[in-house]
Amino acid sequence: MATKRSIFEEVGAETKAPAAPVGGGIDARPRGARRGIRLWLVALFLLVAAMIAVGGLTRLTDSGLSITEWKPVTGALPPMDDAAWQSEFEKYQAIPEYQLQNKGMTLEAFKSIYWWEWGHRQLGRLIGLVWFVGFVGFALARQIPPGWTGRLVLPGVLGGLQGAVGWWMVSSGLSGTMLDVASYRLALHLGLAFVILGVLAWYIFLLGRSEAELMTARRGREAKLYSLSTGLMHFAFLQILLGALVAGIDAGRAFPTWPLMNGEFFPADAFYVPDGSGGTLPAWHAFFENPGLVQFIHRMSGYLLFAFGVVVWLRGRKSSYQATQIAFHQVMAMLVVQMCLGIATVLTVAHVHVAITHQIGAVILWVLILRARHLSQYPVAGSIREGTA
Repeated sequence: MATKRSIFEEVGAETKAPAAPVGGGIDARPRGARRGIRLWLVALFLLVAAMIAVGGLTRLTDSGLSITEWKPVTGALPPMDDAAWQSEFEKYQAIPEYQLQNKGMTLEAFKSIYWWEWGHRQLGRLIGLVWFVGFVGFALARQIPPGWTGRLVLPGVLGGLQGAVGWWMVSSGLSGTMLDVASYRLALHLGLAFVILGVLAWYIFLLGRSEAELMTARRGREAKLYSLSTGLMHFAFLQILLGALVAGIDAGRAFPTWPLMNGEFFPADAFYVPDGSGGTLPAWHAFFENPGLVQFIHRMSGYLLFAFGVVVWLRGRKSSYQATQIAFHQVMAMLVVQMCLGIATVLTVAHVHVAITHQIGAVILWVLILRARHLSQYPVAGSIREGTA
């Protein structure tokens, strides 16, 4: 309420200066340790990316079924003596992969695949530990920014779910006549890994600027470009799942020719899947278990993804913001590289080094698409001298 002034007050009398304006509410809120949390999330991101690579190598070296039990705590310790190694080997000898494919394997050969799977599981434990220690530490110090507690819980929940899905996947290859894990379970396992990686990447992008800066940037969002990049993100995710189906049944080694598949555009017997007793399974099984059909779908989806990527890139290169333009140029460049790696993987019969590079390329492309999408939503304006274009 304004102070009453006397009608007899002299004009020259000293008066109080008006109070300085108060800053916006978003600037007055506690900010938390945004920089520290971002570094913690970067560490988790790198660990998850390494986990995807190690998981791919575990699959390519046929090591995924070497550990036949799920012991989240006690399983952290590897066999410590000859008796323990022999016990683990005997458990492996009881599953179909050994009996039907690796009969006669030596203990030394078993150790080589065992270490791959053990390392894969250890890395998963390390990721869980890094998340738990970081989250609890920031929470106890009350350094989590407002509105971020639930967000930071999410990677931990997804990580726990990933561990359960991983065992569900492994268990599918321990009985019957299975020589590998079920391909659709492998696709779910890999897909969830990319979801976790995407969540971490998005949070890292958001924490790179203050809330005030993000709100200001959002006013310049390019809605159409954001929608297109969202579509590209979903399409790329679908292609990743299809790639997992290819890996799950070794379909990448079935037709080592390009552009045709052993001289044909569409592979022969694409819908044929034997049931193991002289008959055939229903046609829908072919979409998961027939190497020719699965690889054909992955190829066609790759062509369509590339074509759609070109459409998105043509729109992105016309963005009003230079940083956004560069982001979409990077997506297009990586899309070309990834397609070449896919062709090389086919022609080299899924050679380990080429195939794992192709999988790492998927990680890079995935993150670049997310970054371009983020900049469409929160563009970075250029300086007055440089302009925005």
